[in-house]
Amino acid sequence: MSTFTELHLDERILEALHAEGYRTPTPVQAETIPALMDGRDVLGIAQTGTGKTAAFALPILHHLAAEKPANGRPIRALMLTPTRELAAQIGDRLRVYGRHLPLYSTVIFGGVGQSPQVKALRRGVDVLVATPGRLLDLHQQGHVDLSEVQHFVLDEADRMLDMGFSKDVDRILRLMPERRQNLMFSATMPKAIGSLANDMLYQPVSVDISPEAPTTDRIEQYVSFVRKQDKRELLIDLLEGQMVSCGIVFTRTKHGANRLAKQLEKVGIPADSIHGDKSQTARTRALERFRNGEVFVLVATDIASRGIDVEDITHVFNFDLPNEPEVYIHRIGRTARAGREGLAYAFCDESESGYLVGIQRLLGHDIEVLEDQPYHFEKARPKPGQKPGRVKGSPVGGPSRRGTGRGRDMRRYNRGGQKRREQQQRSNKSSGQGRKPNNRSQRGQRSDQPNRPSGGRPPQPNQRRGKQQGRSNASNRRSSNRSHRSNRRQPRRDDRS
Repeated sequence: MSTFTELHLDERILEALHAEGYRTPTPVQAETIPALMDGRDVLGIAQTGTGKTAAFALPILHHLAAEKPANGRPIRALMLTPTRELAAQIGDRLRVYGRHLPLYSTVIFGGVGQSPQVKALRRGVDVLVATPGRLLDLHQQGHVDLSEVQHFVLDEADRMLDMGFSKDVDRILRLMPERRQNLMFSATMPKAIGSLANDMLYQPVSVDISPEAPTTDRIEQYVSFVRKQDKRELLIDLLEGQMVSCGIVFTRTKHGANRLAKQLEKVGIPADSIHGDKSQTARTRALERFRNGEVFVLVATDIASRGIDVEDITHVFNFDLPNEPEVYIHRIGRTARAGREGLAYAFCDESESGYLVGIQRLLGHDIEVLEDQPYHFEKARPKPGQKPGRVKGSPVGGPSRRGTGRGRDMRRYNRGGQKRREQQQRSNKSSGQGRKPNNRSQRGQRSDQPNRPSGGRPPQPNQRRGKQQGRSNASNRRSSNRSHRSNRRQPRRDDRS
């Protein structure tokens, strides 16, 4: 397929593509568009940056433009994506490709007020781009009707399931007509994705655009063996010594991304962070600062990074190694785009050596070791014959959705106290004492027991005194540190305003 004209798309779409400088379809576009034009379902295996948005958006716009919308302009195409950034990107592309078409599209996602989204839905839309949570919220409120959807796109399906949206996707599928065209794109094909594809797709055309080897061949890769506590200093040395003009640093957790960005700012390196806990406004602002060169380092988590669309990234730093080798390939693929060259650094501490084994096995070669650095730690190097995967005691991924261990313990502690209080209330009712004691100190206590916190073990006298004194001292230290940091950071905050 040499040109877009050969794909027999609507002339108005071709005009928009020509204005954008689109000449030759990418491999994923050349294989996907004809299948969708014929009305077939498609299962696509492709990474971000392969042109897959145009691959599904162009034929869907073509079909919708050929039909007259029904009264009220119901939703005829739904594009579901896991993150706000991806949803916004797809929405932007739809406006570009369909600028000459009498079609309406809108984007809905969480993290922002829903009133503007509801107003757009009331006016009527042909194409809806959404994240699962906000879509289901607005459906429950009666603002979204999916009963006339003809085309459904599930983008980044693997990441969708990784983020825990499996049940939400199932619910959304049940809200749409059974007769519809389906398209699923995923960067990887784990068993869960294969099972979902079997349920969702009917005799699909498979499009497999594996990452091209030349892409990684244009990337100089290095690994540094380092203690976990020395990673930050090593990163600062590399950022200052490499003259980084546009770099991404990947961390495992949202808190780690925030903390690292602040630490870089503190030593004079312009940086910002992007992750799922940030508001949409804050994430958009961070991306704009990165694109405009206001900051040249962006600290990101893997999920949030799916929405980063910057072509001239020169450096990628794996501050924390991913536990999935494919994620490493996806990370370093952020650099060396459009024929350019790039640099990728991986920091490996002793607990991550098994992850490095898996990454090197996928690459088919060992990554060059950067030994000429002051924080080299030989014990972090993988042992001969070591198997890939998690090293005992190492972190698996991001923070658990159920919270930290201490949080679970405290909830268990509180539930125990609540259970005892309920038993006491039932006992009081059976003995004719229907009202709760007015004295707050008496609630949840038995009359034959000395005062103690309800719902918990009675503290040992010696231990209690020591713990209280320790907490008091720690609190004073934290208060002093906060005051000191606040005074020290105040000029920086004024400069930014």
